[in-house]
Amino acid sequence: MIAMSLTGKERRILAEMEHALALEDPDLARRVAAINSIESGENTFMRPYGQRARVWVTGHVWIIMATVVLLVALLMLAVFLT
Repeated sequence: MIAMSLTGKERRILAEMEHALALEDPDLARRVAAINSIESGENTFMRPYGQRARVWVTGHVWIIMATVVLLVALLMLAVFLT
């Protein structure tokens, strides 16, 4: 894809359109901004929540893995004891 720079007038018109969209439909404006940031290659998956979300997800993954290991161990123990 070839990137073409906008003229000053085109940038001003685009900014006015973005501003009007944000005033008229803020939710749609957020969605468009999210799509633009994804297409530009920015990593926005956990940006609104930051490091705290990563810790929360990582902690829950470890709890689930530990529960599965414990369940498998208990099932194996039950099979060997019967």
